[in-house]
Amino acid sequence: MEANRNGFFYVLDRTNGKFLSAVPFVEKLNWAKGIDAQGRPIRSGLQPTAGGTRICPGFTGATNWYSPSYSPTTRLFYFLAEENCNIFFVKPEEFSEGRTYYSTGARQSPGDHRQKILLAYDLASEKPVWRSPQVGSGHSAGGTMTTAGGLLFFGDDAQSFEGVDAQTGKPLWHFNTGQNMHASPMSYAVNGKQYVAIAAGSDIFSFGLP
Repeated sequence: MEANRNGFFYVLDRTNGKFLSAVPFVEKLNWAKGIDAQGRPIRSGLQPTAGGTRICPGFTGATNWYSPSYSPTTRLFYFLAEENCNIFFVKPEEFSEGRTYYSTGARQSPGDHRQKILLAYDLASEKPVWRSPQVGSGHSAGGTMTTAGGLLFFGDDAQSFEGVDAQTGKPLWHFNTGQNMHASPMSYAVNGKQYVAIAAGSDIFSFGLP
């Protein structure tokens, strides 16, 4: 199973890697119309143009390197999705001193608000059991981590380290770090006591579980 940055959630046979199914997990997805029987995208025909074409997801993807996680207890797959679009051009823009420069032929799409959403996917139904829209600018990159005790920890888009009920998504606890998340949570034990930690900005925050 994989949530791909192209906007589709894939399920593969774990014994041989054979493609089984794929479904979209973001609403802003117009570069492809679906996935064929071999697991290949069916292109919508959208192409970059000289004047610019709005294509979704944008160049950062519908998800990215931030870690997903799976709980054998809930049998749910957790990951952070991003709703975003960009305007793509045929040729990269020319460098101009003092102006934003991407050098990729892509610009922000006016009117498209980037938003992160925490999703819990049921592999049996291939549908989200619950979704938790994040409040923020969509620039966080904190991954997820589940525990055997039925908790899900992640770095949210409001600079907080957050814990929710893995089964329902109900918020249980959070701590505002005051810095953007660019790491995934981790867990460790000392003298039989479990801790969870995450890196935010230039700091590492660690908390003991009851």
